[in-house]
Amino acid sequence: MKHSVRRLAVAACLLAGSQALYADVVVKIGFAGPLTGPIAHVGKDEQFGTQLALDDANARGVTLGGQKVRFELLAEDDQADPRTATTVAQRLADAGVKGVVGHVTSGASIPASRIYEQSGIPAITPSSTSPKLTQQKFKTTYRVIANDLQQGAAMARFATEVLKAKRIAVIDDRTAYGQGLADALVDSLKKLGTPPVGREFTNDKATDFAAILTKLKAAQPDAIFYGGMDAQGAPLLKQMKQLGITARYLGGDGACTAEMIKIAGAAMSSDVYCTQAGIPMDKMPGGKDFNERFKKRFGVPVQLYAPYSYDAATALIEAMKAANSAEPAKYLPQLQKVSFKGVTGNVAFDASGDSREGGVTLYQFANGKWEARP
Repeated sequence: MKHSVRRLAVAACLLAGSQALYADVVVKIGFAGPLTGPIAHVGKDEQFGTQLALDDANARGVTLGGQKVRFELLAEDDQADPRTATTVAQRLADAGVKGVVGHVTSGASIPASRIYEQSGIPAITPSSTSPKLTQQKFKTTYRVIANDLQQGAAMARFATEVLKAKRIAVIDDRTAYGQGLADALVDSLKKLGTPPVGREFTNDKATDFAAILTKLKAAQPDAIFYGGMDAQGAPLLKQMKQLGITARYLGGDGACTAEMIKIAGAAMSSDVYCTQAGIPMDKMPGGKDFNERFKKRFGVPVQLYAPYSYDAATALIEAMKAANSAEPAKYLPQLQKVSFKGVTGNVAFDASGDSREGGVTLYQFANGKWEARP
């Protein structure tokens, strides 16, 4: 009897060993963004886009170093807060992630990028547009979207050449994203010979803009630009209307959301415009199919940058496949050579880690939604 038990135990060990031999190797991919708070809808959108990319890769099957791998997402909430972002970045590094999609906001990406550089972990942001992010020249920092310099220049040209605005006021929320975008706009306006008639500041937690708007109203602007997210942009637009300010409302990609329309409500009108890094989903090569699969998988429509987070995750996987390894030190050099047709278009990076083909689209509110202008 003892011998039978021993033989069974040995057989069980051998079986377990053979199963372990053929089990998928788990490769953890990190995601970081605001999953709670006023812009959680943007963070969840990008988290879902990342998850869909990993699901697709797992369904196709990826083999690295002779072993089949299974990608798992480890998501962390940075609350769009710079200090929390560094904590989250260290947590992901300690958890052994092999790459990161994120962060969502520039204010979080910039401090977190130093942690990833020190840990040697590649991080690709789908939506952080501050030029400062890649100007640090970190080898692990990449983005799949146009930067603020391109957005600021596009809005400045549109405001002055198409809208014929001559008195433009500027407000920003003092975040790396909001201020960076506003600075880029101001620089472009000055080059076009139309310096702002006013420049004011708020913060990304504010709800009352009466003092700022009253001050700007006296300058009689024909357009007001806000650099920041929809959580403040929508109330600001409402209060412009309440104060009888008839200036056109201009915003960046933080305002180009369905949530902006929802929060602003009746204050939305045809004199509300925004720029968005990238191209409209219906113009993306894989946009229609992606949108349908996204809604089926998660039960919600795409908010903003989910297609870009999908392409960011795919870029990490493509580099791993090229290196035949998920180890960052081995596949990082391949990120510089990555080139593929993603959902958003051709994905490739320049020497700084910026997108080689980052476009900018101008939107106007019309027919109850954001419509791309030709």
